[in-house]
Amino acid sequence: MRLLTIGTFARAAGLSQKALRLYDGTGLLRPAHVDPATGYRYYAESQLAEARLVAWLRRLGMPLARITELRDLPPAEQAGAVRAFRSEREAAHAAWRDLASLLVDELTRRAEPMTAFRERETPLTLRYAAASATGRERPGNQDVAYADARLLAVADGFGPLGREASSAAVDALASGEAPAAPEGALATLRLLLDRASAAARATSDGAADTADAGTTLTALLLAGDRLALAHIGDTRAYLLRGDRFSRLTEDHTHVAALVGAGELTPEEAESHPQRTLLLRALTTGADASSYDAEFGLHETRAGDRFLLCSKGLGAAVPPWRVRTALTSHTEPSEAVAELMRLADAAGGPDNVACVVADVVGGSPTVVGAGGSPTAAGGPRLS
Repeated sequence: MRLLTIGTFARAAGLSQKALRLYDGTGLLRPAHVDPATGYRYYAESQLAEARLVAWLRRLGMPLARITELRDLPPAEQAGAVRAFRSEREAAHAAWRDLASLLVDELTRRAEPMTAFRERETPLTLRYAAASATGRERPGNQDVAYADARLLAVADGFGPLGREASSAAVDALASGEAPAAPEGALATLRLLLDRASAAARATSDGAADTADAGTTLTALLLAGDRLALAHIGDTRAYLLRGDRFSRLTEDHTHVAALVGAGELTPEEAESHPQRTLLLRALTTGADASSYDAEFGLHETRAGDRFLLCSKGLGAAVPPWRVRTALTSHTEPSEAVAELMRLADAAGGPDNVACVVADVVGGSPTVVGAGGSPTAAGGPRLS
């Protein structure tokens, strides 16, 4: 066994001698030999791989206690633990970014002359339509589409209580109070999603075999000139602004993670046998009190068109056809009807839920998916 001095080992591992002494004291990385006379530490060359792993994890910001737990896992489980830590850090960074953006915007607003602020006070509302359908191959419809003048939501239930979970989650969102100001939209949506998660869990009370049941959920909440976004699962949100058509969400699925890691191409993902395997969702299990949703805050303007949909549309109809449908119809109800037709023409392999909403100034005008007007401010739930 070849021994290296602490200085040589530190340079080879990318660690400092001070860090190595700390890791020795905590039991994370013990030296192979300590000179009984001088107390000088020596490390085996074979320890370099472990030390380099510790160095990488520390650069990621992983706490020592968590590194200690990860160290003894098989490589595949170590990779999973790093993925989980990455997701946590990304979520924390997103929350930090959102909070910083809110503060910057609020201070900017305070600095503006009162006349400029009033010019921007023209209220924005939503002109919307919503629909859902069973499709051609499913025995029942577990998708829910909801829209009103402030809230858009789609949910895709799965498992034996899928319809109950998706309906309960959306009902919990729709029953919440609107935020008083743009700065409160994100906090309000986080609170509403907590309620939606609790409502989904409550559907399993007294029922058996519910461990594999739950719902995905994507929602947009309007407050002032902002839209707060909450997303978990593989339902999707898109924005059409002028000529630019962009997707606001990423699927929380096994194949999406593989594509993101470079292990699959998008084309391979489309036919992968596990393409519907979810990594995140609001579940009905007893241990589902925590969930890993993504949140964001988007500035919006009059003329924006938003689309929320389940995978019955997003996975069945190519994005360019979706964009064409959105740009070819003035009325949200007409766009929804066309998108539902396209999903059916693609074989209707899954339930489909679809919401289209235009951002407009003034009072909301609501048109149902079938084209007939409904009362202003009346929600659309399918």
